[in-house]
Amino acid sequence: MQDLIIKNSSRLEFSMRLMDVLVLEVAGLLASYIHFRTPIGETAPIHSVLLHFCSGLSFLMFAQLGLYGSWRGRALPDRFLRLAGSWALVLSIGLFFSFLIHHVGNVSRLWLFYWYALGLTFMILIRIGVYFMLRYFRAKGLNNKRVIIVGYGSTGQEMHRRAIAQDWAGYDVRAVYADEKDAQKIQDSGIARLQKLEDIPIFMAAHSVHEIWITLPLMASPKLQELQYMLRNTLVDVRWIPDIFSLQMLSNKMGDFLGLPAVDLNQPVTAGVNGIFKDLFDKVFALAALFMLLPLFIVLAIAIKATSPGPVFFRQPRLGLNGRPFNVYKFRTMKVHQEQGTVTQARKGDPRLTPIGGFLRRTSLDELPQFLNVLFGDMSVVGPRPHALQHNEMYKDLLECYMLRHRVKPGITGWAQIHGHRGETDTVDKMAKRVQFDLHYIQNWSMWMDIRIIAWTAFKGWTGKNAY
Repeated sequence: MQDLIIKNSSRLEFSMRLMDVLVLEVAGLLASYIHFRTPIGETAPIHSVLLHFCSGLSFLMFAQLGLYGSWRGRALPDRFLRLAGSWALVLSIGLFFSFLIHHVGNVSRLWLFYWYALGLTFMILIRIGVYFMLRYFRAKGLNNKRVIIVGYGSTGQEMHRRAIAQDWAGYDVRAVYADEKDAQKIQDSGIARLQKLEDIPIFMAAHSVHEIWITLPLMASPKLQELQYMLRNTLVDVRWIPDIFSLQMLSNKMGDFLGLPAVDLNQPVTAGVNGIFKDLFDKVFALAALFMLLPLFIVLAIAIKATSPGPVFFRQPRLGLNGRPFNVYKFRTMKVHQEQGTVTQARKGDPRLTPIGGFLRRTSLDELPQFLNVLFGDMSVVGPRPHALQHNEMYKDLLECYMLRHRVKPGITGWAQIHGHRGETDTVDKMAKRVQFDLHYIQNWSMWMDIRIIAWTAFKGWTGKNAY
């Protein structure tokens, strides 16, 4: 019973192909009743020809387009998008065929649209039904695939955890190859521990293993080559999941580069199209904010000039996107003074503060001119806060991945600030905590996340006990 569905997968695929043909035939007939109010046989003959031609073509093409492969571990939306594109391709070929026989002018476009929509809907519903049926069987321990995990570092442990948590995916980890250090992390006593690479083919044959997941780190290339030789005649699925969790970088998105697969390790989520939307949002938001805050700007400028001599605005160099320097704008909160090669952070009771400087800092009103930096393209509304250049030089060697903060534009507010990590960072631990939150934001960015941060800042984030 355990392997019943796996052993009959070819028959199940053939049944699914026949089911799709039947569904498309029925969808075309229904589309005729919806549009023409009459059976398809009483419409222009080209509709019946297209109905049978495209339905039969789907039987041949859908399999070639990969619609009947295993769904294990794959996202349903991706499968449905592939289905929608394949069905559109079949209809396009049908239209081209009708053009070749000089009947394309008799084809009803609206009937074709109804047929496409109904056919796609029915095929998706059938696949959802099959998906949940198989999911139920796998959660009960049926139709599972036996797996060996080779390597038990961060990635190997994560793959094992997911196989257990997502039992509906139908993967049963039976053995793990791990060195002495990683073997101690195996919690399940029912899992065999393979001590030598030579044990893998032996265990695989003895227990009818279906898949091998290789999660060895990149530095273990000699073992990878040895394993490749041992598995050269293996007739089971072998998957390589590189152990890139151990690389503390921003991303691990797979892509195509010069025609070869490549992994982007420090490409932020905001790169590409996402960055365009974020920049557009920033510009619109900054313009609206500056327009509404103009009266407040005037009041604060008068108060600053009235309470201490010096300019209204304070400019200081910072590092922006990819380390590009720019001048950040703030309302001046300190008396005019000259730093001697270092930047001293403001402290509680700092004598350098102007009469209203402490208030401006505690309420973050001194940061408002940075909306000008957003308009100039140097900053974003939301992002890691820009630090003084001297602090960057100090912490980049003390904290791992510190400089990855500069892979995105700095922000007026950020994920770290709304979680209380704002103001003075007089210890390495405080800065480490802020960097941790900054990297989390960069790795998990979304427009909804930006909106949440802005809303939180507006209602609760303007003040803080660490801001002096």
